Amino acid sequence: MQAWLLESSPGEYSLRDVDLPGPGPGRVRVDLAASALNHIDLWSRKALPKPKQLPLVPGSDGAGVITAVGEGVTQWQRGDEVVVNPSFACGHCRECLCDRSVFCAEWGIMGEHYWGAHGASVLVREANLERKPAYLPWEIAAAYGLCGLTAYRMLRRARLRAGEVLLVVGVGGGVATAALALGKRFGATVFATSRSPAKRERAVQMGAEDAFPSEGKLPVKADVVVDSSGAPTWELSLGALRRGGRLAICGGTGGAKVELNLPKLFFGHLELTGSTMGTFKEFRELTELVADGLPVTLDSTFAFADYAQALERLESGEQFGKIVLVGPRT
Repeated sequence: MQAWLLESSPGEYSLRDVDLPGPGPGRVRVDLAASALNHIDLWSRKALPKPKQLPLVPGSDGAGVITAVGEGVTQWQRGDEVVVNPSFACGHCRECLCDRSVFCAEWGIMGEHYWGAHGASVLVREANLERKPAYLPWEIAAAYGLCGLTAYRMLRRARLRAGEVLLVVGVGGGVATAALALGKRFGATVFATSRSPAKRERAVQMGAEDAFPSEGKLPVKADVVVDSSGAPTWELSLGALRRGGRLAICGGTGGAKVELNLPKLFFGHLELTGSTMGTFKEFRELTELVADGLPVTLDSTFAFADYAQALERLESGEQFGKIVLVGPRT
C-alpha cells in the first residue's frame, strides 16, 4: 500500500510503497478515507522523542471502512464505517475491562508507538474502533479523536461542572479548541487565551465569554484551567486559578520543565492533574457527543499527496483547529 514513511529520526517523511500484512487474530484492516495531523507528526521527525519503532507510518487520527477482519473478531464486519480510537490498548486485560485502558501494558498512541493512519490502510484491534455516525463527513470523523479524547478526559478528571469557569490556554491548537467546545457543552463559562488577536476573536465567535493575550495577569479567575503549552504559560495558568482551582495539563509543546512554588500550591488548595488520551468508554462517550452535534473545528484540508504542505501549516502555528488529509491514497 502507499503510505508516508519515516525511516530514520531525525528525518523526513517520504511517500512509499509499504507491505501491510492481513489482519491477525482480533484485528481488522481499515481502508482510510481521511486522517488528521497532530504535533506528534512534527515531533517524530525531530526525534522529540525518537520513535521506538522505525520505520514508522505517522498519523494519530483516522476514519475509514473495514475491508478485512481477522480470526475471532465479533464486533465488526467488512463494509462497516468506523472511527479509530488512537489510544491503543489490548481490550481484554484487567485494566481495559475496568475502564482503565490508559494503564494497559500494551497501551500506546497510533502513529507514535504503533503504525498510524497516514497511509492507505491501518491494522487495528477490534476494541479500538467506534462506528462512524452515519451523517458525519469523513474529514470530521477523522479529526476529533486524539485531541478531543485528550480534552474530554482532562475535563472529566478536573471535575468541570456546569456554572464553573473554565480557562483554555493557547486556543487554536487541537486540544484547546476541543476543550473550548466541550466546556461550553458542559455548561461552563469559558474564557481563552492566545498571542494571536485573530485567534482570540475566533474563540469568542465559538462561544468564549472573552479571550485575552497569553501573557501578564489575567482579569479572570478560573475553577479549571486547561494547558497544553507547558513552560511558556505555566505561571499564567497557575496564576489564573482561584482558591481550590484545578489545573489540567496534557503537554509541553513550548517546553517541558517548569518551577513550582509549593506554598502557592498548598495555601491555595490547588490541584494539578496530568492527563493524556483516554479510555475506550471515554472515546465512545466523545463519539456520542460528536454525533449529537458537538462542534469539531477544522482549520484546513489537504490532499493526501500534499502531506508536506500540511506539515508546514501545522508547524507555522497559525492553524485554528485540525488539519486533515483527504482524498485518494491508493
